[in-house]
Order: sequence, then C-alpha cells, then structure tokens
Amino acid sequence: MLARAGLRLRGWFGQAARVRGQSVAAIRQTGSTSARDASQFFRRHYLLVIGGLVLVSVPPLVALFSGGTVLGGFEESTREMDTQVAGLLEGENLVPPAPLPPMLFATVEVEQERPMIVSASRDWSLMNPAYTQRLLQAFKIMKERHGYDMAILEGYRSPERQNKLAAMGSSVTNAAAFQSWHQYGLAADCAFIRNGKIVISEKDPWAMRGYELYGEVAESLGLTWGGRWKMMDFGHTELRLAGVMKRR
Repeated sequence: MLARAGLRLRGWFGQAARVRGQSVAAIRQTGSTSARDASQFFRRHYLLVIGGLVLVSVPPLVALFSGGTVLGGFEESTREMDTQVAGLLEGENLVPPAPLPPMLFATVEVEQERPMIVSASRDWSLMNPAYTQRLLQAFKIMKERHGYDMAILEGYRSPERQNKLAAMGSSVTNAAAFQSWHQYGLAADCAFIRNGKIVISEKDPWAMRGYELYGEVAESLGLTWGGRWKMMDFGHTELRLAGVMKRR
C-alpha cells in the first residue's frame, strides 16, 4: 500500500517537473524572441528612439540647470491668508479711491522708473473683484498703520501692451502676452504718494521702507509679492487663482 502510494507521488512530481521545465523553456524562448524583436526595431528606427529619449530628457535637464525657475508666476500660490487679516475682508466692501490726475504719471521721474506707465490702465473695474478687495485692504492698512498713501500705477494690462513691454527687454518684463497675471486682472503695480507726487524708486529710503511694509501686508492678505522674486518688483502684487493662468 505504502509502496504503491510512493510510486504515485513520484509520478506526480515527475510530471510537475516536466511541466515546469517546459514552462521555463517557453519563457526563455519568449524572452529571447522579445529581445531579438526589440533589437531589430531599434536598428530599423534608431533615429525615432533617440529623438524620443531627447524629448523626454531635455525638460528635466533644463529645469535642473536653470534652478527650476519659470516666468513670473505660472504656478498657483499656496500662500494662506493671515486669519486676523482675513476677518477684515469679511462683510466689508471697500470702494476704490478717486482717480489721480494723469499729470502725476507723466513726470520725467516716473517715466524713468516705469516706461510707458502714462498710458497704463488704472481702472479698478477691470480687475478681478477678489483681488481688488485685497489690494484695497492693503492700501487701507498701509495708510492707517504705517502712514503711507498708495497709488496704483497699472492694473489690467492687455495682451498687446504686454508684448510691447516684453519687446523692451528683460529689464522691463520677462513675460509675454498671457504669461502675466495682469492679463487676468489679478495683478497690479503700485507706488507711494508723498507731497502730491508719485514716488517709485526703491533708492529712496522712505519708499524702500514702504515697499518692505507693503510686502508684509500683501502677503498677510494671501497675495504674492514681487519683492521676493529674482528680478525684484517691489510694487507688484498678484493673486494666483487655480485654473486661471494657462500654461504655454
């Protein structure tokens, strides 16, 4: 009885070994065929394969050697609004100030700091209401807490104007049309008013101190401040909303 059972077990193990051997041989043959097919494909289409590898590898290399920087603000902001300051915006609808006389923006000093600013739009109604309320709140805090009167130099900017500014060189802007939050009414360039004149230059210690305070206030309101950029733009703030900026 035991001998007969032993013979059966040996038969099963022998059959299993033969099946396993056949499976291994099939796998080896399949792998060999796949490798041969891949080799033949590469020889026939090597230019296509090399081109694909270049396309895949170039973007990461560019990001690596450029320090990962992009044009001012394609990425959405993760900045959170200060909870105490956020309370100021609840239920309060601030009204934009009266327009300043155009002659204030046509002086030689202003033109030297901001080319073409005399023709810029300062129409608050063209900007996004969510951004407008935060910017007006920043103006209010700057006046009441720090004694600085502020003025908007430029708010909404058309694509055509953006391209004209970009054509003037990187010292003016690196962003072409639709690469700036100005085109979406979510950015503005601002400066200060002192003794009835527009003061822009950060070389003025009083103005530079104002920009530092303005940056703190703007960031507490959840805005992105240009003073932290590689190409610093102290008077610039923007509200980066998800799904607005089109990546190009």
